[in-house]
Amino acid sequence: MSDRLSTLDSSFLALEEPTTPMHTGSVMVFDAPTEGFDYDRLVGIIERRIAYIPRYRQRVRFVPGRIANPVWIDDERFDVTYHVRRSALPSPGGDEQLEELIARIQPRPLDRSRPLWEVYLVEGLAQDRFAIITKTHQALVDGVHAVDIAHLILEDSQSPSAESVADTWRPSREPTHTELVVSALADSVRTPSQVVETVQSGITDVKATAGRLLGAAGELASTLARASTSPAPTSPLNAKVGRARRYVMVGTDLEDYKKIRTRLTKGAFADDVSINDVILATVTGAFRTWLMARGEGVHGGTTVRAMVPVSVQSDDAELSAGRQLTACFVDLPVGEPGASMRLHQIAFAMRQQMEAGRAVGAETLSGLGGFAPPTMHTLAARLGGAVSRRLYNVAVTNVPGPQRPLFVAGAQMASTYPVMPLSQSKALSIGLTSYDGGVYYGLYADRDALPDVDVLGQSIVDALQELLEAPRSRAR
Repeated sequence: MSDRLSTLDSSFLALEEPTTPMHTGSVMVFDAPTEGFDYDRLVGIIERRIAYIPRYRQRVRFVPGRIANPVWIDDERFDVTYHVRRSALPSPGGDEQLEELIARIQPRPLDRSRPLWEVYLVEGLAQDRFAIITKTHQALVDGVHAVDIAHLILEDSQSPSAESVADTWRPSREPTHTELVVSALADSVRTPSQVVETVQSGITDVKATAGRLLGAAGELASTLARASTSPAPTSPLNAKVGRARRYVMVGTDLEDYKKIRTRLTKGAFADDVSINDVILATVTGAFRTWLMARGEGVHGGTTVRAMVPVSVQSDDAELSAGRQLTACFVDLPVGEPGASMRLHQIAFAMRQQMEAGRAVGAETLSGLGGFAPPTMHTLAARLGGAVSRRLYNVAVTNVPGPQRPLFVAGAQMASTYPVMPLSQSKALSIGLTSYDGGVYYGLYADRDALPDVDVLGQSIVDALQELLEAPRSRAR
């Protein structure tokens, strides 16, 4: 029998709703090579690369009576051209048109009768560019058996690799209903606790499941316990989520964050402030401006609670990437008027949580091999989906990537933006990826709850400039 989904993976399918599909995405913008780039070339690349990851040719099959978790089975009618699609903007397409296309593509649920991923080639961008948009379900990417599809597309060299993969894949016969039931019963004999867990919980208690998944890190349960004593503050970020979305891309310069860290953190506490802290301070300043532009009351004690996935140090080399993430809950000091003071308050709050265990800053993730950000963003989204909705207002996921150019078939990637999913009552998600000297924000929002998400995007640019010009704060 094919692999059975874990209880956590099953929960992402069971709890998925029409308004909150549980897949992550990425938007990669490329400069077209001299010889051009077309749909057939992209199909060929993906067709060769997924030979290394069988999961991308498997679909989910549920067990009759739901007496056990679903299983992954080979898709006998697998057609790569169904998953790799083509779109275009009216030339010359600008960023606003691309953002609107992303906002329409990303909310559409993936077809559960097929492998849970899609890729779109978007042509017609201005300045002789094209984009690749990806969608990968959280149930598929576990950091062990599969990585995000965007991870497979890119390569380090401008010269396309001469891949010669002997693809001998032939789909296994699909199991019958009887075989699925017999296999489930056999598994219950081998691992009876799995069946008890599935029946008792009905795979609805995702928080408990996440605690078991990340138990090796030993930190999530205690973090949740501390955070649950103080529910997240009321915020316009928490609203009923519908089907429609808005998406805003914001590109900034990594060097600016380094300058801020160097200039504002001289002295005994310099090592306590990370680039991730500067990013969170930038987001905090943006929230302050955005709330005030909305006419919301902002006073000295106003905060926005962010869930910030961070990596966890481990001596266990066998520990999967998915088990090396845990959550920090940070009350962003939106009410603090001083930009440099906001930075120091955030650095102190993050250090307090990290010193309680073995958590380390998100910059550690850049040490992973290959282009880790798409996969790590998906794993972080899994963590966010597993945490109680009442504990935070917004998830802010920062996954630093390689500071060198990456390519697809000779085309250099100019920028890359994550698309983090929304959950019920979370009307905004913020994902960041640093790449080749830039820091790229993807703001994904409910269309009705945050019609002014573009104002928040501009506020990020303004908040970064405010930090660049801020005087050093003497208070700690």
